[in-house]
Amino acid sequence: MVPVNLGQEIETIIESYGHEGEGVARFQDFALFIPGALKGETVKAKVAEVKKNYARAKVLQVLNTVPERVKPSCPIYALCGGCQLQHLDYRAQLELKRQRVIDAVERIGGLKDVTVHTTIGMKDPWRYRNKVQYPVGLYKDRLALGFYRQGTHCLVPVSDCLIQPLITNKVAAKVRELAIEYRLPVYNEKTGKGVLRHVLIKTAYLTGEVMVVLVINGDYFPAGPRFARDLAAVFPQIKSIVQNINRSRGNVILGDTNQVLWGSDGIVEKVGGLSFKFSAGSFFQVNPVQTQTLYGKAMDYADLSWRELVLDAYAGVGSLTLFLAKKAKQVYGIEVSPQAVANAKENAVLNGIDNVRFITGAVERELPKLVAGQLVFDVAVLDPPRSGCEERVLKSLAQNMIKRIVYVSCNPSTMARDLKILDELGYRTEEIQPVDMFPHTYHVECVARVERR
Repeated sequence: MVPVNLGQEIETIIESYGHEGEGVARFQDFALFIPGALKGETVKAKVAEVKKNYARAKVLQVLNTVPERVKPSCPIYALCGGCQLQHLDYRAQLELKRQRVIDAVERIGGLKDVTVHTTIGMKDPWRYRNKVQYPVGLYKDRLALGFYRQGTHCLVPVSDCLIQPLITNKVAAKVRELAIEYRLPVYNEKTGKGVLRHVLIKTAYLTGEVMVVLVINGDYFPAGPRFARDLAAVFPQIKSIVQNINRSRGNVILGDTNQVLWGSDGIVEKVGGLSFKFSAGSFFQVNPVQTQTLYGKAMDYADLSWRELVLDAYAGVGSLTLFLAKKAKQVYGIEVSPQAVANAKENAVLNGIDNVRFITGAVERELPKLVAGQLVFDVAVLDPPRSGCEERVLKSLAQNMIKRIVYVSCNPSTMARDLKILDELGYRTEEIQPVDMFPHTYHVECVARVERR
């Protein structure tokens, strides 16, 4: 019997955190998830959703606060869904993320005695993101760029996002101004009509270069080149303006086709003494400051000595691949995106690195081919998407008798699942280092060192 009803008001104590940073309480041994509530606080909450095994509630009043509660810096924090933890002291955020990793490894992975280190945080945890994707919509009948309210498609206009660089906010404001001036029709999700769907802005932290991607509902955009020239004339930092064509009716932000409207087809970032070009659709870590920390830890765990044959699965634009190549005999990088592979090959040439080979294709298809071809890897580095690795990828690694695996993950739950599979295949997870790539959100990046028994 479910002990709560929709709309019921409950006074309760927050005992722990959920995997999205929400407070978790127990009411008659029934789980309540309460966003915005902190561990140790007593809150009055109203039940907003009831399921068979849990309910969600909204905070009405915090009856007693904990010292870790702070005032959010963002004026629209309560409305915008971009951040979830601005109300929690930053040091406490880091501990929450460490505990999230521990919980996932123990509960999902079933692994005990794995060392999970203290989360490595940022000295200045603001203005860190190098990519933003703004949905375009109407707000009070005017074109607006912003973010969706958590769990909805209701647009919240944003003029200054505190986790974006200042230049990003300025460019976004100018794009909005020009879109209104050019009378670009806003895309309507329900009807599939309209022109401008999303605005994607990428920035390079060290070089200062900026890319703007206008996601258009179709290829008909005759004003595009003039729009791009007007935008580029205001910001010398802009090196690339691209039209992305997306005719789909779903929630996918980018389509498969890009057309350069102005400048080049990508921008260049520098990390750890290497240069990396990335384009509209290719993946690059969103926090360039912490990327160097993350890759440094991955290199420590790989423990290379210039003699090893290394696999870099899910290679992206080759950023980690090229770091590995500096201390390996040879590195094979596998990446499903042809655009990213093109960037990766270009980046190898750009950095004068010739001991890498990039393969275009899904890891679950290409890795078994390499194993069947008698390639014997010494070290494998995995950096999969949030969904983690397919089981056949992990089985191929075990079949190849790889001695050491470095697993980089942005999702502790799927990482724990995969570490459990590796454990069953004869590997032991020795240690995990969480790195805070996403301050003020519940997301956490991890690097795990996995050794063959």
